[in-house]
Amino acid sequence: MRQRYYLKCIGCGGEYDPERILYTCPKCGDLLSCEYDYSRLPSDLRGIWGERTLSVWRYLEMLPIEDRRGEIISLGEGGTTLNRCRRLQKEFGLRNIYVKNEGENPTGSFKDRGMTVGVTRALQLNMESVICASTGNTSASLAAYAAKAGLTCIVLIPSGKVALGKLVQAIIHGARVIQVRGNFDAALRIARRLSEKHPLYLLNSLNPYRLEGQKTIAYEIVDQLGEAPDKVIVPVGNAGNISAIWKGFKELRTLGFIDNLPEMIGIQAEGAAPIAQAFRRGLDGMRPVEDPETVATAIRIGAPVNWKKAFQALKESNGFMETVSDDEILEAQSLLAAKEGLFVEPASASSIAGLRKLASSKSIDKNERVVCVVTGHGLKDPDIVLRQSPKMIEVDADLESIERIIMIG
Repeated sequence: MRQRYYLKCIGCGGEYDPERILYTCPKCGDLLSCEYDYSRLPSDLRGIWGERTLSVWRYLEMLPIEDRRGEIISLGEGGTTLNRCRRLQKEFGLRNIYVKNEGENPTGSFKDRGMTVGVTRALQLNMESVICASTGNTSASLAAYAAKAGLTCIVLIPSGKVALGKLVQAIIHGARVIQVRGNFDAALRIARRLSEKHPLYLLNSLNPYRLEGQKTIAYEIVDQLGEAPDKVIVPVGNAGNISAIWKGFKELRTLGFIDNLPEMIGIQAEGAAPIAQAFRRGLDGMRPVEDPETVATAIRIGAPVNWKKAFQALKESNGFMETVSDDEILEAQSLLAAKEGLFVEPASASSIAGLRKLASSKSIDKNERVVCVVTGHGLKDPDIVLRQSPKMIEVDADLESIERIIMIG
């Protein structure tokens, strides 16, 4: 009898026991997806979910975890706000803009959704050590959840390329942080080899279970809106998130919770845009960017491992990719903070920059309901803001000096 969930290759279709520690298909080497036996779900699933708090674990029945008491490793992730952005609507000439603020998660990024599931899965697979390569947010999140679970945590980061706010998080949570003289793609290659040679559970987005946590962004959007939006705009680095969110929407349609599916739009920085470049060529395969460079460090990835899943999401949703410059990203970051009170890191702001560009080119109908996913809090990378901002004014501690500056009285 098939188990409640199982692993399936997106290439050859091979199916595998979920108790096997696998990251790619043993037969063809392609990516794996976690699938479910819908016949084994409760008949009143919507009612069951409706009685629970909005969070990742509201959707337990569609997550690859056995509900054993005390084994779920949670820091209170999910349940992030979906903000109606009326001032941005006016600025962009659109009528229905929403921002899903993933910076509200415990370590300040969407990665917590994946890590609560991935680290819990590591425990249920009897692993004692976890590893990842990271541009910052993954290391911060894995370190926190590994600490909560009592697991040894090793993170590989590209030397000198990780924002201090993220690096500090990994260090304070007790992870063993190793700087690699190379970029993220080199660090990930080493992390994969280490996980093959040693009992280290890999928790990059190559791990299909981690993506199951991230798909709950789609579940929450539908719960918060009451239906699927017309378009979802997502920053794209390693391409796990756009793939996971699309999978979540598809599952909700299979379950009969929604009738329509959104169009998925991925945004990459111009200096790290291998998937966007592939889209412009007609999705004829991905050519890595050898030396990716962008101010948006979280998406500074030249060889995204989930590119095939991203292609699938784009094709199935009739979606597309767009690129934005670093200047456009930083302008969008400032605009979102000044207009809506939402401070996000540069990579997150790429979705807002993309929306602005698409609105300007009339690629989005003004009446469409659009959700931008912003993936991490601005305090993850504050240095870039300080470098870009005017120098602060300093005056003597007297009323008249300050009145002259603020021009009142």
